[in-house]
Amino acid sequence: MALPVSSFRISLFFLMHIHYHSLFASAGAVYNIVSFGAKADAQTDSSNALQSAWSAACAASAPATVYVPSGTFLVEKANFSRPCTNTNITIQIDGTLLAPSSYTQGQAWLLFYQVGGVSILGGTIDGQGASLWSCKRSNVSNCPDGARSLDISNSHDIEISGLTSVNSELFHMAIDSSRNVRVQGVKISAPGDSPNTDGIHVHQSSGVTILESDIGTGDDCISVGPGVSDLYIEQITCGPGHGISIGSLGWMTLEPGVSNVTVNRTVFTNTTNGLRIKTWARSSDGFVKGVVFENATMQNVRNPILISQNYCPHNLNCPGQTSGVQISDVAYREIQGSSATPVAVQFDCSPTVPCRGIELQNINLAYGGGPAQATCQNAAGNITGFVIPPSCLS
Repeated sequence: MALPVSSFRISLFFLMHIHYHSLFASAGAVYNIVSFGAKADAQTDSSNALQSAWSAACAASAPATVYVPSGTFLVEKANFSRPCTNTNITIQIDGTLLAPSSYTQGQAWLLFYQVGGVSILGGTIDGQGASLWSCKRSNVSNCPDGARSLDISNSHDIEISGLTSVNSELFHMAIDSSRNVRVQGVKISAPGDSPNTDGIHVHQSSGVTILESDIGTGDDCISVGPGVSDLYIEQITCGPGHGISIGSLGWMTLEPGVSNVTVNRTVFTNTTNGLRIKTWARSSDGFVKGVVFENATMQNVRNPILISQNYCPHNLNCPGQTSGVQISDVAYREIQGSSATPVAVQFDCSPTVPCRGIELQNINLAYGGGPAQATCQNAAGNITGFVIPPSCLS
């Protein structure tokens, strides 16, 4: 199962690299947002100027670039969407796009919706989420949900490269209902206690590649929702944060599954979790299958390897139920480092649909306070090579 699938994914990655290189090679006409009235004073709303430059690029008959020069540009909100006949547009950011310090209204601050052939390069986007985090930490009941900083929705052939995202109100980047999206060389940063600031969230999408990125947040560095297939993640540093998580899954009874995921060459430092699969303790026909976690280093991670199928925060909407999400054919290979807790490997699987086909190969996880441990509930699989702590798989 694993070796042919991994080889296919790597080949797919290089094909996509060639595709993107040719797709975004030409800049063509350049539309500077300053020419449309934008001001780099961090105070004047440049939303209309940004939208006007986008509209001009969309109307162009050749490759076009929307250019954000050096400086800080306040943007209340921007929607990059149809109608857009141009399928070769570059958003080149040399400066900073700054969200308002008050709460952003709506699901997304910078939304790309139903577009194709767009490349977002360089620069910084600053979500200014501190006021919203403070509201949420105070347990005030009427805090707004917050907005994702960058949302790619119902789109295709998108590249995000060299971008820095800081202090998002909610998710820093979200890829939803899209295909062939490549994220490379991004830096994502928010304080470790900032709520719901996932680094990159992927949902209902296929052919997504995330490479060579440094992510530190108050939630998952990368989170994977339902309906994701052909996802390749490589060379990620994570911390602070909650690790790389598939889930949570299984909130809905009728829910698409997650398949064909590779996570390779990752480093987790002082994170809550390392490599995690998480499902609600609810009835569902969802699934997770064909996952490879390999070449990971854990540095003082509380839960380096974790499958948790009994997620039920505050014991609401799920007491007494069990997860219906079937987890199968998941491989952990060449995982090493240190656990901050005695239990370094935990497979807490559903009694209704036990985990099957779990593979452990060359695992070496240590706990400073004594021998590391592994615990298993309803999990079956096999081991090859050395496995420390000793496997508890049936």
